[in-house]
Amino acid sequence: MFVELMPLLKQRTLLITVARVDDKVKVNVIPTKVKEGEEQALTTPLSYTGSPEELDTELGKHLATYVDSHLALGSTLAEAKAEMDAATKAARQKVKTTQQAPRLDPAVAKKDESPGLTAPAPDTTPSLFAPQQNADPPAQAAGEEGRKATP
Repeated sequence: MFVELMPLLKQRTLLITVARVDDKVKVNVIPTKVKEGEEQALTTPLSYTGSPEELDTELGKHLATYVDSHLALGSTLAEAKAEMDAATKAARQKVKTTQQAPRLDPAVAKKDESPGLTAPAPDTTPSLFAPQQNADPPAQAAGEEGRKATP
């Protein structure tokens, strides 16, 4: 029983309780927190109830499985935390570089921009109506011009 618990005991303290329930024995293995704010799943207890004979033959296998699962969970959580920390750091760095880049771009754009070198692109949107051209001025407008020209 204790041989199976040794890998877990290297990382944390375990509280073991044993109680009699009718003709059976109940064993609880409760891992303690290593530090405040630790993931609650790492302190999930193991409870096993059985006859004394069953506990003698089966408890070691169950403890070994429990310890392996616990260590795998701890490893997975540590890897996930490391990946999240790396992603957070990369995101912060990206935000930092994108915030610095726009500050430099307007100054560079003003230096590189010369008036008259670039012409605006012509509007190539097709029109349903042909453009109207006023070749002949309306008669009224021509009459007004004529009156203004003569004193």
